[in-house]
Amino acid sequence: MPHALLCADQIEAFQRDGVVLVRGLFRDHVETLRAGVARNMAEPGPYAAENLKPGERGRFFDDYCNWDRIAEFEAVVRRSPAAEVAADLMRSDSAQLFHDHVLVKEPGTAKPTPWHQDGPYYFVEGRQTVSFWSPLDPVREASLRCVAGSHRWPKPVLPTRWLSDENFYAGDDAYMPVPDPDAAGMDIREWEMAPGDAVAFNYMTLHGARGNDTATRRRAFSLRFVGDDARYVERPGRTSPPYPGHGMSAGERLREDWFPIIFRRA
Repeated sequence: MPHALLCADQIEAFQRDGVVLVRGLFRDHVETLRAGVARNMAEPGPYAAENLKPGERGRFFDDYCNWDRIAEFEAVVRRSPAAEVAADLMRSDSAQLFHDHVLVKEPGTAKPTPWHQDGPYYFVEGRQTVSFWSPLDPVREASLRCVAGSHRWPKPVLPTRWLSDENFYAGDDAYMPVPDPDAAGMDIREWEMAPGDAVAFNYMTLHGARGNDTATRRRAFSLRFVGDDARYVERPGRTSPPYPGHGMSAGERLREDWFPIIFRRA
């Protein structure tokens, strides 16, 4: 039986569309996550970034791979139902943590999060993957947007750097250019969300987020899991996150001392 937060139709929708809304996934952990985000912004990690160019309004902060140094994030990783729900959605017997991600758009930040797929940035491949994106503030206008069915496209989308727009893997024709889903009339899913709700999407689902032209900040917390079939893969350039010195070889499971299995079925 799936976790009480899910029904069979949601699991089927996730498999078919690559994206589904899970109401209340982190509802019991919103204050903990808000405290963790405040700590993260006060003490940024080595991958922290400010994603606005000079002269652009607002502030767009993001940082990742901090769960093992920010106690609030680790508590949510281990105590929330996210890992079990991830395993259900992936139809996997296990849910292994890949990384956490914080994204904060302060009021008046017009810049959208660019359209992208997470998978091409990563050194992991598999059908069983899921990202959770959870706002810690009520969301209407500054929402996450996902293109249904894009996880089944024949070619992945070329990853680019958010600030410079440079390609990660220049000249590699294994990737398709970043499309414009609005202009192409694609099936874009987005929802009004309460703090603690979560959008669950496959690593290969094309997604982006609107700018924040509201008078309130938009804090979002993401957790990313992989399932039983995920394996390390070599990319034609530096990945994001890079995880230097990981020592893994192509085709191996992710090492569990760096990427712990949070949930495993009995």
